[in-house]
Parts: sequence; C-alpha cells; structure tokens
Amino acid sequence: MAGNGHPTVRRRRLGAELRQLRKAAGMTSTQAAGHLLVSQSKISLIETGRRPINPRDVRDLCRLYGVSDQDVVDSLMRTARESGQQGWWVSCGDVPYGVYIGLETGASSIHTYEPLVIPGLLQTRAYAAALIAETVPRITDEQAAVSLEVRLRRQHRAHHPARPFRLWAVLDESALHRTVGDREIMRQQLEHLNTLSAQPHITVQVLPHSAGAHAGLLGQFSILGFPESDGGVVYLERFTSDLYLEKYTDRYPYHIMYDHLQAQALNPEDTRHFINDIIKAFQGAPAVRLGITQNR
Repeated sequence: MAGNGHPTVRRRRLGAELRQLRKAAGMTSTQAAGHLLVSQSKISLIETGRRPINPRDVRDLCRLYGVSDQDVVDSLMRTARESGQQGWWVSCGDVPYGVYIGLETGASSIHTYEPLVIPGLLQTRAYAAALIAETVPRITDEQAAVSLEVRLRRQHRAHHPARPFRLWAVLDESALHRTVGDREIMRQQLEHLNTLSAQPHITVQVLPHSAGAHAGLLGQFSILGFPESDGGVVYLERFTSDLYLEKYTDRYPYHIMYDHLQAQALNPEDTRHFINDIIKAFQGAPAVRLGITQNR
C-alpha cells in the first residue's frame, strides 16, 4: 500500500484493503464486529474511510482475518498511523460538514450539480459572505466569519495550478438569476465564474430554463472521485445532516443522471456567452435582496 497522499485518501485505501481481507476470510462485517465486540457500524465506517483507525485495531483485524505476512500487517499499521493526521479544518472548530471537507480535499475530481446557487468552490468572498449570512438562521458574527474562511480555504486546491483537480459544475439557470447579496455582488460573481471556467481543469455548464423538466429537479448532488478508487462517493447535502452514498447500486443512478444533465446543458463556450448576457442584465440595476436555502 502506498503511504503518500491526503489522510482521507489513505483512510479510504486502508479501509478498502481491510474490506478485501475480511471478504477473503469469508466473514461479514457483522461477524467481524461480533468477534471484536464492537458495533457493525464501526467496521463499516472504517472500511469506507469515514472513521480513523488506530494501528492496534488494524493489528486485531489482521489477526482475525488470518493475515500471516508480517510485512503486510506492518504496512497496514503504518498507513493507519499516517491516516490519523487531522485535517486543516479541525483547527477551525466545530465545522458541520467536516466529513465532506475531508473527502473533498482528498478527491481527484468532483462533478457537481447545483440548482439554486453557485457552488462553494466557485464563489467569490462577497457572494459567500452574503450567502452564509442570509441562509443560516441565528448565526453569530464569529460563526459566520469562521464559515467564510473555511469556505474560501477549500478553494485553494481547486484553484492551484500545480495540484491536479478536475472540477465540473452543471448549474441550473436559476442559480445565475437568484440575487445573493445585491446585484453588484452577483455581477462580480458571474464574472468570476466565467474567469474560472476558462481554466483547463474547471468546466462550467448551464442548464437553461428552456431545457424544461430534467433529472436535476430532484436536487443538488456531487460525485467525488478518488485516486485508485472503485467509484467514489455521491454526496447529498441537507440542512441538518448529509448523506453519503458509496454502494455501487446507490451511486450508479447519479452517474447516469449527471451524464444526462451534461448532455442537456449548454456547452462550455455557449455557457460563457449565456452568463455574459445575464451579467449585462445585472449592470446598472438597483440592489435587490432575496433569501435562499443553501449552505455549503
């Protein structure tokens, strides 16, 4: 097992190898949990990389699965130690979507669909600040400031030319018209969106209202891909809790859905022209403020 990479990626690789060892031993996750006197959910979270695992647990699992090669055991234990590192967002305090940030930071690609707002990785500071202030009930100034800085720091990797990262965003036209903050903030945001979309690792497509009904009307979702992964994770954002789909049978429909959304949306060049027309509509118009319901 390679020991390099982000801690989240290491955990996913380690979990995948432990899952393979368990299956090779002919055991279910429930049986493994019973032998170790832990919950089945703990085994599941370890195998999907969503829970850190210490070297002692790795040793116990290897012993349970009958792994006799000490070099393999040592390698897995070493990876467990490396994957125990904390992400940068932990120092920011109680970040409600810390699990997602860990996955996002370790991902090699993200394909996202947004029906209502500009995706967090493509937001300007002013747009993000207005979005946080207007959508999180009873948020304090301190909490808002932390949320803003976390969101902006998430963008560093997506915009860093030296670190490969594939970002593909399909946006419903509604996200471009919905005024967040005021019209000047929206004008700057849409210009920023067009600037970013010109970068080779970022693609933006708009699904115009003229496309009619489409699968994206069911709501926002993101598909995260990982190095050496078996298919990644589908992320569904909710206001009080999030949903992560990792089984192939759960993920597959979203991959098909995204293919359809890409096919129905304007191509990247036509999208930039489309956005430019909306920018002109925002220029010189009076300020308008509208509430919305999206957080990330």
